[in-house]
Amino acid sequence: MRALQLFGDRDLRITDIAPPPPPGEGEVQLAMRAVALNHIDVWGWRGMAFAKRNLPVTVGVEAVGEVAAIGPGVTHWQVGQRVVPYGALVCGQCRYCKAGRDNLCENVAGVRGFHVNGFAQDLINIPSRLLLAVPDGVATEDAACAAVTFSTVQHMLFDNAKLAPGETVLVQAAGSGIGTVAVKMAKALGCIVIGTVGDEEKRAKAIALGCDHVVNYNTERFESICRKVTQKRGVDVVFEHVGAATWAASLLSMSMGGRLVTCGSTSGISAETNLMMLFQRQLRLIGSFGSAIHNVAEGLEKMAAGITPVIDTLVTLDGYEAALHRLESRRVFGKIIVSL
Repeated sequence: MRALQLFGDRDLRITDIAPPPPPGEGEVQLAMRAVALNHIDVWGWRGMAFAKRNLPVTVGVEAVGEVAAIGPGVTHWQVGQRVVPYGALVCGQCRYCKAGRDNLCENVAGVRGFHVNGFAQDLINIPSRLLLAVPDGVATEDAACAAVTFSTVQHMLFDNAKLAPGETVLVQAAGSGIGTVAVKMAKALGCIVIGTVGDEEKRAKAIALGCDHVVNYNTERFESICRKVTQKRGVDVVFEHVGAATWAASLLSMSMGGRLVTCGSTSGISAETNLMMLFQRQLRLIGSFGSAIHNVAEGLEKMAAGITPVIDTLVTLDGYEAALHRLESRRVFGKIIVSL
């Protein structure tokens, strides 16, 4: 069968590999249909693994597939059913997994497509407990964005930042995959959204997406505009994932008691923090990584209710590397989907 595998830094190849055996006890075999690209795919492609891994490794962290075969002991899935696989190999037994906080698993065995073989291949065997059903009416390409993109935003905005109706939220990189979803989820809640973008073409798209105010961070100071929009009060929530380039100004954009939630650092991992401002203004800085399994289900429910991802580009498997270059260059607005 086909698999898209990483053999070394920036060395991707479509290869022929042996198909998996029939699914074992508690497993389901999936025929993969689509993979959605994320910055974690770019990191892995660059060689930023953060942990030991054996190459070659099949890429693809976020995906959707159809049930092709069912192993012994599996009763709640049917052949032909569309499903989204959770990408982290969590144990399901530790205190965090049992509490529904899977992204804190104490015995995680890696992330698919990054540390261990991922989803960019024709068939794969998955523990049935790591699958979520795609609701009727949700497009397959949209469902490919559930396991990382929608679930990450759901976890950030609602589990962590506790975003409430009517609040003002600053969404950094509003044209990114998670940024576009954050804008849509916040607007659906009745929030005022200030989005940042890097050029005028993205400004127009962000306005069309629903942002109440859009700032080109290359030509304008978004912290000043946040103060102006809120009559000097500052925003209630900052949705941060850019990192060093926006960190200090993100803090300056916050209201007293405001919450900043961050899941990324694409512009750099180190930034200075004004500690006096932190405690005097009683700011809350919240780290957020990945999501729990229940967040994937919540994201799929929101898709079924009409909050759909913004699709930048649809490509086939042989266009995967060019799509990574496009994502790396930050020319995207929304998500890149790879059809299998």
